[in-house]
Amino acid sequence: MNKVFKHLLIFALFTPTLALAKQTVSVDYMHGFDDIDGVRFAYRPVEQTLATDWFGDLKLYWEVSAVVWEYGEDDTHSTSYGVSLTPVFMKQVTTLYDKYPVYLEAGIGASYIGDQKVAGKDIGSNYQFEDRLGVFIELDKNQHVALRYMHFSNGGLNNDNPGLDFLNLSYAYHF
Repeated sequence: MNKVFKHLLIFALFTPTLALAKQTVSVDYMHGFDDIDGVRFAYRPVEQTLATDWFGDLKLYWEVSAVVWEYGEDDTHSTSYGVSLTPVFMKQVTTLYDKYPVYLEAGIGASYIGDQKVAGKDIGSNYQFEDRLGVFIELDKNQHVALRYMHFSNGGLNNDNPGLDFLNLSYAYHF
């Protein structure tokens, strides 16, 4: 009985924290450097603030995402899919017009791409790293827009490693 009480107490203490955590959903338009266009859907279940000596306060969020890429001419059109899990650090760098916070973000995560050939390229493996650098502007407490560069690569773990590069325009909603 004592064990059950301890577990219930721990659950009761941490459940409100998770329930009140800021969650985010986003959608990105992706334009690849190899005439690949795509849509990316993402979910961030939690965001944390980290105090550091070197960088001051940083925010960290974990993001789960799914992408759909399309490429090729009408007669050779093809589609690829992928999923990723990425930790992302962000830092406020300025404020526009004393109203809109501006952040830089950077992250490296793990991805699984459904096809080993994307837009005529052998990417070497279905398993890839997802790297990103971006800037975003918080429009209000519930919305932001972002511009980010994303790179997918197997990190040289395979001889074929041409990588895939994208410029993304993103809209996110926090709830």
